[in-house]
Amino acid sequence: MRTADQPIRISLIAREGRMGKAIATAVEDNPAFAIDQDHGDVLLDFSAPDALEGSLDRAIAANVPILIGTTGLDEAAGQRIAKASEQAAVLRAANTSLGITLLAELVARAAEVLGPEWDIEIAETHHRMKADAPSGTALLLGHAAARGRGVDLALEAGREGTGLARQTGAIGFASLRGGTVAGDHDVKFLGPNEQLILSHHAENRMIFARGALAGARFLVGKPAGLYSMHDVIRALEAKA
Repeated sequence: MRTADQPIRISLIAREGRMGKAIATAVEDNPAFAIDQDHGDVLLDFSAPDALEGSLDRAIAANVPILIGTTGLDEAAGQRIAKASEQAAVLRAANTSLGITLLAELVARAAEVLGPEWDIEIAETHHRMKADAPSGTALLLGHAAARGRGVDLALEAGREGTGLARQTGAIGFASLRGGTVAGDHDVKFLGPNEQLILSHHAENRMIFARGALAGARFLVGKPAGLYSMHDVIRALEAKA
């Protein structure tokens, strides 16, 4: 049993992956945390969709919370996560950046105020090795915009060809891949004779690693349930 003065032990799924290495580096710089692959207080999973079921089973069997940062998950994966959250605390995060979490709240507010007369386009750029598109973060922002409008997400992605009339109320997505870009996201509200652009540019993966540790700290001691980075933000606000 962990005591309050002991570091939070982190078990990493896919420790040798990009995010696994970044989180391990962040832990080295933060004495409030330690890596313990066998007896973690929290599991952090930034792996691949096909590893999800094993990660959830491990969290339930060990009776520890889990943060799922894997993107590219389908509807069936979402159902598995919801089911697991009945037995364990699960934080699902398409992006663990605190800045992105706040951006999503701003996007929802802007969509609510500006209304359907303003077209919404989301452009995202990532490194050449990213395998899913649109990015999980872009979809998170799209859902935030749809939530602000009080509708389900209707997206237009990968436009190609001619005679492509824009669907009224649709939210457009554009995905760019190249280089070593950690993640750039621009949400454009295009209105009559003016534009509002809300942006977030990640300079390196350490922002996601530090956000993941904030999520891990939040999860310790939480009852079973499905949580998000917005819950982490609210907890931080309460302590401020």
